[in-house]
Amino acid sequence: MLVLEGIRKVYGEGGNNPVEALKEINLEVKKGEIFGVVGYSGAGKSSLIRCVNLLEKPTSGKVFVNGKDLTKLDAKQLRAERKKIGMIFQQFNLLHSKTAFGNVAMPLILEGYSKDKIEEKVLQLLSFVGLGDKVDHYPEQLSGGQKQRVGIARALATDPHVLLCDEATSALDPDTTNAVLEVLKQVRDELGITILLITHEMNVIRDICDRVAVLDGGMIVEQDTTINLFTEPQTSIARSFVRTVLNDALPEATLKKVLEKDASHSVYRILYKGESANDPLLSDVAKKFPVDINVIYGTITEIQQQPFGNIIVEFNGEPNEIKNVVNYIKRKQVTIKEVVSDAV
Repeated sequence: MLVLEGIRKVYGEGGNNPVEALKEINLEVKKGEIFGVVGYSGAGKSSLIRCVNLLEKPTSGKVFVNGKDLTKLDAKQLRAERKKIGMIFQQFNLLHSKTAFGNVAMPLILEGYSKDKIEEKVLQLLSFVGLGDKVDHYPEQLSGGQKQRVGIARALATDPHVLLCDEATSALDPDTTNAVLEVLKQVRDELGITILLITHEMNVIRDICDRVAVLDGGMIVEQDTTINLFTEPQTSIARSFVRTVLNDALPEATLKKVLEKDASHSVYRILYKGESANDPLLSDVAKKFPVDINVIYGTITEIQQQPFGNIIVEFNGEPNEIKNVVNYIKRKQVTIKEVVSDAV
């Protein structure tokens, strides 16, 4: 559906201080998928999403949407293809002199739709995003979440195949963010539209994305399914993002205390996902092995409708018995890592 091949973007190329915002980006978003790109400010997120619809022309590389390389199209062809790519923005970008109806109608007016067709389409879209009763309201009369839903309706007016979301929820409070994310899920589930979502908010990735790429310094440093990235992040920046949601780092004083004990004690992080999160694993361990168990920290959350448990436990007993416990847990297809090497 959407493929980026070797995308580079250099600002000021040929000048004295060129800035390489994107470096060899390779990315594939499948049809009907919600794909997230997460990164801190300055990572290149906005440059990346603007290269998708060629609001920023890549310095090199190819952008394929539905099999067509947009970088090879002339201006007329590109305008036609852009109609199939909707976009919503952080600051809504609504026309303040137009009502909700007028804002959603604008793309259709520009396309020369008949008045009757415009009315039918706009009312349908505003109802779809839950604003059927706000047709005649101006932006100043709408909340932030309602403005963003008008923006979504406007982006859907031309029946796009792909929807680009550039920090679409970063200006919203948590409850409003959840409402907007539900609308985006509805866009994917009911309309079959593929979504590429750019954000710095890891809770947004957790709640809506099927897969995720981590962008840092203009490069994709990690890419995986959302559940895998949350449960087993491979890079320090991915772990940093995950911890903004899971908050699973032990306080330094607690960590120091549990790591100062003798060899008969070990501290481990145990990660459950899917059905294993509901199994009485520690209860079974306590019955089978002569090892005392002290739960230091624990949480269970849900990622992509899958339960995920993350606990830190202290095992006290003979080193050989602790080793047996670790092997037993691994055989249960549960991830277990010693805290010393896990850098809690």
